[in-house]
Amino acid sequence: MIEEKFDIVKDFLENKSATKQEVYRITLDIFAEMRRLAKEIVNKINNEIELKKGVSVEYTNFSEFEFHIRLSGELVVFSIHSNIVTFPATHLLSTSNYIKEDENRRYFGTFTVYNFLNDSLRYNRLNDIGYLLARLFVNRERHFYIEGVRQMHFLYPDIAQNILDQDILSEFIYSVIEAALENDSITADFESNKIISVGEKLSRRMLGGVQKVGYIRAASDEGLPLSSL
Repeated sequence: MIEEKFDIVKDFLENKSATKQEVYRITLDIFAEMRRLAKEIVNKINNEIELKKGVSVEYTNFSEFEFHIRLSGELVVFSIHSNIVTFPATHLLSTSNYIKEDENRRYFGTFTVYNFLNDSLRYNRLNDIGYLLARLFVNRERHFYIEGVRQMHFLYPDIAQNILDQDILSEFIYSVIEAALENDSITADFESNKIISVGEKLSRRMLGGVQKVGYIRAASDEGLPLSSL
């Protein structure tokens, strides 16, 4: 019995854990590549587009796991998750022949992209909302899967054919930038802003209360990972 338990633990470490570590290293490499491409895209926009006074595009390296692209009033936040994830057995990916052929293909590094209003962070408007634009999942073979708002819809639906390269990463970055710029902000209704507390005034929350309009998710709720491993 003890020998059997030892063999199970040994198998987990040699296969499952080793695969996760490999995926994590690949995830970090891809994120470094994404940073480089984001900088190039920002530089190209600034060099080739006549930006009017008060409009600017900036890249900021926020941390090891996060960078930002500021597009005037919009802030697009790119980040990676430090854990490796998998999907529910009922998810489209889990039922694909590509995943079934090799169990180690079902472990993914996760890249997320959120859209905030730049002023929400600048003025510490803690009640303002950020919106998930897209999630990119990549396994150890650099095969990928994308979930996102409508601008990302139907991009590369077959994971068996989806191999991440520089052009696809660039397209991904441009697509989330497009999504952030396309949807405008709407003000809260009059009644909800009718009364504010002194605390809200002192914290400058009275400057907030706006929301983005027009976001529609392309992927179903089944796209949520089962667990973080």
